[in-house]
Amino acid sequence: MLFCWSGIRSFPKLWKINPYLSLGPGHPSLFLLVDCGIRNQQRWFSLKTMSPQNTKATNLPIAKARYLRKGYGGSKKQVPSDSPHLFAAGAAKKRSQMNNPQSKDHALPPVRNTIQLPTKPLNSEEWDKLKEDFIGKANFEDLVSSRMAQCHSSVDVAKSLLAWVAAKNNGIVGYNLLVKYLHLCVVHKQTSEVIDVYEIMKARYKSLESGGYTLLIRGLIHSDRWKEALLLLEDIKKVMIPSKKNYGDCIEGALLHQDVTTAWNLYQELLGHDLIPMMETLKAFFDFGKDIKDDHYSNKLLDILLYLRSNRLYPGESFAHSIKTWFESIPGKQWKGQFTTIQESGRCSSCGKTIESIHLSPEEYEFLKGKIMRDVIDGGDQYKKTTPGVSTIGFIVFLVCLSRSGTCSFFL
Repeated sequence: MLFCWSGIRSFPKLWKINPYLSLGPGHPSLFLLVDCGIRNQQRWFSLKTMSPQNTKATNLPIAKARYLRKGYGGSKKQVPSDSPHLFAAGAAKKRSQMNNPQSKDHALPPVRNTIQLPTKPLNSEEWDKLKEDFIGKANFEDLVSSRMAQCHSSVDVAKSLLAWVAAKNNGIVGYNLLVKYLHLCVVHKQTSEVIDVYEIMKARYKSLESGGYTLLIRGLIHSDRWKEALLLLEDIKKVMIPSKKNYGDCIEGALLHQDVTTAWNLYQELLGHDLIPMMETLKAFFDFGKDIKDDHYSNKLLDILLYLRSNRLYPGESFAHSIKTWFESIPGKQWKGQFTTIQESGRCSSCGKTIESIHLSPEEYEFLKGKIMRDVIDGGDQYKKTTPGVSTIGFIVFLVCLSRSGTCSFFL
């Protein structure tokens, strides 16, 4: 499904890759059907592996002669000729059973680090009893907190675990337990609990790891202390470039609290680090822009659409609905959008206009060719992330072929 606008060009259809696997005896093959672009141009690629010429040379021979092997006590055991090869499947287990004939009688069932998570808060005696019944090598507290984080358990149950741990350790709770509890607070949007954990971490630790910063930023943006998330972002900048998720959360927090200038500044900073913004971040800008009479803000949203077009980024259905709603809410305009499909000819079935092709036009191809020859070959631009071996040689062959004929089919 595509999102079509009357009077403007639509977003092109996503590429679809459908793998088909076909294995034949002796000649396994892999066929890949690629549906390219708008016009459903299908291409088949076939990859085949040749059958081995000499299977005897590649397979380890099975020993048929009898051999002697020393036991643990120094005695020699004679292994029959029909015994499995040293590297055969299951041979190690069979040899272990031969050396320890009594192991079958005294074999114990494997111990699993499993535990039934409580569904309600427990007191100290109940946690003590649960730990006594636990059989496993893993740390009980870490295992329970990890399971709670995975299962998104109740915050109250996790809080009773922390209270039990603090009572045993003079009021101290480890960093890992705090982070997992913080994760639950963020998932359930318990802002007050997030702030409590934030105060504990700020008083106890001078710096955090990236996961702790990410959770605190996401938890603080929904509170009145959302600007402290910006301070945490500055702390991250001291050691590394923040992730697009960190920037996205801070942008969302700024928009939630009507600080549009800070949101756009963070967005430009994100692009300055060559980071691709998350679709949720761009969606937040369009959701905030509904019914806003601000030409400057509208122009910035149009710049986002151009950014998507230039970088071949395609919004999902939820983001497309936000774009549609924003266009229809522009004061003084009469935009109307609807979801539609694209015909094989490349025409929109709704407005009848031809959708912009993802393939280069002859003029665009000549421009790109001239730019590479001028800037890379004659100029000073260099590719910094290529290996000096095959890729460089292949690139030179490609350029020579390109300069002679103008077109080249090239494989690495």
